[in-house]
Amino acid sequence: MTDETRSDPTADKADEAGEPDEIDEAILASVSDYLDGALTGAARAEVAGKIAGDATWKRAHAELSETRSHLSGMRKAHAPPSFTEHVEQTIHQRSAGRFFGRKTLGDRVPFGALLALALAGLAVLAYVLWSSSTGSLKVDHGRDRTQQGSAPVLTP
Repeated sequence: MTDETRSDPTADKADEAGEPDEIDEAILASVSDYLDGALTGAARAEVAGKIAGDATWKRAHAELSETRSHLSGMRKAHAPPSFTEHVEQTIHQRSAGRFFGRKTLGDRVPFGALLALALAGLAVLAYVLWSSSTGSLKVDHGRDRTQQGSAPVLTP
């Protein structure tokens, strides 16, 4: 092949050195298990010996070690704070409201405002009950009468 048709310059170096372009999957799996610490006893010693003596195993070990170091240096990306709301809005717009029901008052008005309104209503109700002469909202129209029972009231 010519240099124009070959896109990977490292593959040319591997061909010139007599090494295959790709490492066998079984070798990669064994070296990966070795690096993970999943191998014990004789299997671990066997893989360590192959890494020390065989160029293909040594190259696989170097590549996997390099890949692991690159991956360990990466940080996990976090979603922005408004990501969930943005996704919900997008779904709501595209689905014409089929997946989400009509928004209730609690969804449109902040919870703190609803709580303050409810507490103010309870305070007004408590004041009305406290200021009532009967301690009730019922009006006692016959309270001024001193008559009790069915007997007429005698005047002195």
